[in-house]
Amino acid sequence: MPLFSTADLIALVWFVAAWLGYSVIVEMTPRGQSGLNGLMHRYRGLWMQRMLARDARMMDGQVIASLQNGTAFFASTSLIALGGTVTLFHSTSDMLTVVAALPLGATVTHLQWEVKVIGLMVIFIYAFFKFGWAYRLYNYVAIMVGAAPPAAEKDTPEAQEYARITAEIITDAGRHFNRGQRAFFFALGYLGWFIGPLPLIATTAGIVVVMWRRQFASQSRAAVSGP
Repeated sequence: MPLFSTADLIALVWFVAAWLGYSVIVEMTPRGQSGLNGLMHRYRGLWMQRMLARDARMMDGQVIASLQNGTAFFASTSLIALGGTVTLFHSTSDMLTVVAALPLGATVTHLQWEVKVIGLMVIFIYAFFKFGWAYRLYNYVAIMVGAAPPAAEKDTPEAQEYARITAEIITDAGRHFNRGQRAFFFALGYLGWFIGPLPLIATTAGIVVVMWRRQFASQSRAAVSGP
């Protein structure tokens, strides 16, 4: 007897395909470069150009510290969420009773519940590693800002290349941070599977719509894209 029904497998494939497909479009296609995440890269480049022109760079250090603090918050949150999934794993019998009482609650076996919880654990572990690496990259950026050429040399080819490289590292840090946040969003969609396959399909579609709108149809995207 298979562990999951055909409907469950279809819903799971839809979930994975939606996550991967959205990530590919946002990160690897021209369409994605016109999204909010893609448009922010030019502001990182502009930031580094203006950083070179400043003699006092305390403000740049404060901005980087703010980015680090936000990343550290989400890294800590992912560990707290992981602890919550461990609790779900150890409370399987109680949670099965709760799910069975829901109007859309499907019949779930003890083993099926545990496998679903393990899947949620994997998502939060992935998010933690993404946030952790983003935090480390922001540390590197802080060092590079501290080692940046003086303002008097801002127009030299070496200084311009230095600014470009630093902006690329900041962009990479932002990319990993975005992937961690994306994992959080899809974790919310994944929760629908604990009720049944149809809720998983619906919650995943809802998450994709919300994220797509924020990337390509939000007021923030319109503001940074210019006229």
